[in-house]
Amino acid sequence: MKCALAILLLCLPLLGVAAEPEVRVRAQLLPGDSVMVGGTLNLQLDLLVDTWFSQPPQLPPLKLAGAVVSEPASEATHLTEAIDGKTFFGLRYRYQITPQSARGFDIPMLDIQVQPGQGSGPVQVHSQALHFTARQPAGAGGESAQRLVASRVTISQELTASHEPLRVGDSVTRKVHVRAEGAQAMLIPAPAFTDVEGLRRYLQSPTVQPLGDGRGGVLGGERMDAVTYVVNRAGDFQLPAIELPWWAADSGEQHSASAPAMKLSASGAAVYEAPFSISDDLRELGRRAQVRIASHWLALAAAVLVLAAIGYALRTWGGPLRMAALGAVERRRQAWRESPAYAWRQVRQQLERDPPQVGALYLWLRRTNGFREISAAVPERSVKVANPLLAFLGGRYGQPGSQPGAGPGPLIQALPDIRRELGTSKPTSLPAHALKPLNP
Repeated sequence: MKCALAILLLCLPLLGVAAEPEVRVRAQLLPGDSVMVGGTLNLQLDLLVDTWFSQPPQLPPLKLAGAVVSEPASEATHLTEAIDGKTFFGLRYRYQITPQSARGFDIPMLDIQVQPGQGSGPVQVHSQALHFTARQPAGAGGESAQRLVASRVTISQELTASHEPLRVGDSVTRKVHVRAEGAQAMLIPAPAFTDVEGLRRYLQSPTVQPLGDGRGGVLGGERMDAVTYVVNRAGDFQLPAIELPWWAADSGEQHSASAPAMKLSASGAAVYEAPFSISDDLRELGRRAQVRIASHWLALAAAVLVLAAIGYALRTWGGPLRMAALGAVERRRQAWRESPAYAWRQVRQQLERDPPQVGALYLWLRRTNGFREISAAVPERSVKVANPLLAFLGGRYGQPGSQPGAGPGPLIQALPDIRRELGTSKPTSLPAHALKPLNP
């Protein structure tokens, strides 16, 4: 009795239903609930489970009127925490929020779907609603002015010439690289490339991308701009300095990052001088300038033109010609199938089957001379043809015991005589008032 009770107590945990995994969610604003207009605020979401994630969490989109929101990256930061003596494993996501106007913003509750391991199904959790305030930076201009708020901004530039020294007709490219830590790349303003007298300006498409920290995180953004100047006249030129105002995200102080002016000089137009005089050499040789083309190059050019013409013709008329050729082949194949020769090729094959058949023989007879009955086509006193035919037909389709043991062998041996004598016979024409054959 005690043994049975012990076994029952050991089996009770197996009979019970396992508890559902515990899921927790945390939401907070970093670095705080106040930010300057144009600055970046992070909404950090921590999703924690006491088992594991069998599927990536499904995060909803966040839209705030008057603010630019960047969705979290596909890769999240992994967490391991001990809460109330229990170990939790989590994933951390960040929404980047950049307000564009000075006012208060309300972040609603976010519905997040989590699939914990050992759970009965997806779990729907809700983050808490949050509120933050955006304030106007000092000396930042009106509400519509684009402003850069970051923790650190640096500018570097590079000048590349197409030729050294520069000449009229050459070009020079100025590249400016802006790095802004703590700001979104899309909010970095474009540098001002002004016109310079004597140079023709060509702006190039900028490159904007996030600034990574090397571990999958985002520190800020960077922007690469380039402009190409073509020299129109000789002289000295100066590319103006570039000033980029920005505001510190922590203190709100206004700063300025700059790239110094760049000077360049260009000489007269480039003149090509040959290492020797071609006209003098031709004059000394007593010959006029002639252009000679080798015959094999002419043949190659002619072959290329012919191939091009053939390709154009095939592309223009190839479809109809191909369809016409296929139609002609199909009509010829159908005419062969409907010919007496095609039917005669089936006669021996059908006679050698088990059981033998004579359908192809009747078909050949009808296509050859129009007879629908073999008896009408057999010439009178034709023993070589009539005897094998009558013996086979009587033994195959006649009354039982009429000609026992009659097989297709004699008939197969008589096929050359049948084709020679029946293939040249002509059908007897019926009177005009005669009825058509019944069941032809």
